[in-house]
Amino acid sequence: MAEIRPIALRNGVLELIDQRRLPSVETVIRCRGARETARAINRMVVRGAPAIGVAAAFGIALEAARFRKSRLLEDYDAASSLLLASRPTAVNLAWALSCLRPLAVAAAEAGMTPARLSRRLVSQARRMLIDDVAANRAIGEHGAKLIRRRGPLVTHCNAGALATAGYGTAVGVIRRAWELDNSREVYAGETRPYLQGSRLTAWEFTKLGIPVTLMTDSMAGRLFQSRAIAAVVVGTDRTAANGDVANKVGTYPLAVLARRHGVPFFVAAPTSSIDLDCPHGDAIPIEERDASEVTHVAGRRVAADGVKVFNPAFDVTPAELVTAIITEQGVVRGNYVTGLRRVVSRAQSARAAVTKAALSS
Repeated sequence: MAEIRPIALRNGVLELIDQRRLPSVETVIRCRGARETARAINRMVVRGAPAIGVAAAFGIALEAARFRKSRLLEDYDAASSLLLASRPTAVNLAWALSCLRPLAVAAAEAGMTPARLSRRLVSQARRMLIDDVAANRAIGEHGAKLIRRRGPLVTHCNAGALATAGYGTAVGVIRRAWELDNSREVYAGETRPYLQGSRLTAWEFTKLGIPVTLMTDSMAGRLFQSRAIAAVVVGTDRTAANGDVANKVGTYPLAVLARRHGVPFFVAAPTSSIDLDCPHGDAIPIEERDASEVTHVAGRRVAADGVKVFNPAFDVTPAELVTAIITEQGVVRGNYVTGLRRVVSRAQSARAAVTKAALSS
C-alpha cells in the first residue's frame, strides 16, 4: 500500500500537504512558526484532530527559536493561545500544546536559550508524530477484530492518513480489515459542505487500492435499506468523558441509521482526542464556519442572495448510539466513564515517562 505523509519537517520548515487542493493538485504549504501554522489550521490546509495536534506541536517548536530568553514561558503561552484559537473543537490541539508546556517551564527555570528550547520541542514534536502513527496502527489492529460481519463498511468525513500523522484512525481500522479480507468494499459520504469525503477519503482509498464507492450524505438512508452493511467506522475530534462523540457534521444521522438497522457503529479515538474534563457532549464547543462554504461551490454562488446559513462543522453522537470506542490502548464499550478513564490513564503514564526523559536530557 502507498503511504501518505501529510506532515513533515524539512530543513527547519514545517511542510503540510495542502488538503484544500486535493485531489486535483498535490502540493505543500510551508510554515516557519506559530502564526503561519495557526493560519494553515484555520484555513483547512491541515485538518483532522490528530494532524492538527502534531502540526501545532511543530509550529510552536519552530516559533520557540524567536522567543525572548527572559520571557520564555510568557512567549510560549502567547504562541499557544494563537494556535488554540485556530480550531476550537479538536481537543488534540490543546492536548499537544499542554504536553509540550512542561519543557517550556523547565527551560524558563533553567535560563535556557530559545534555540535550545526550540530543539527540545522539535524533538518532542517528532516523537508525537511517530507515536501518532504507532497509535493509529494499534487502533487498526484492535478495530479490525471487531468487524465480524461480511459486507461493506461505511465511513464519514476523512479519518485517514491526511487527518493524522500518516496512517489513519477510522481509515486505519478499514485498512486493516481490508488486509484481512480484501473482498470488502467501502462507502464514503461526500461530507458536505467541505467535501472531505469526496476530495480526501476517496482519494486515499484509491491510493491504497481499496475499492471505494462515493455517495452524497443524503443517500445514506437508501444505502442502509438496500445493502447489508457490516459496520460504520468513524473518527472523532473530541470524545467527552461519558462517551459522547463530536465528529464531522453528518456523523450523528449515520449513528441513528445504524441503530435503526442493527448495524454496529464504531468510533476510532486515539486517547489524545478523549477529553475527561468535558463531562458530556453538550459541553463540547461546536465550531461554526463561514456561510460561503454552503452558499458557494468551487467559488460559484449556488444559493439565493440574502439566505441565512446554518453551518456547524461538527455534530455530537450520544454515547448510547456508539457500539464501541476503539483506542490504541484497547477497546472500550459498556461503561464509557470507567473505560475511557482507564485507557487515558494508561496513555498518560506512557507519555509521562517520555516527558520525564526529555526533561532530564
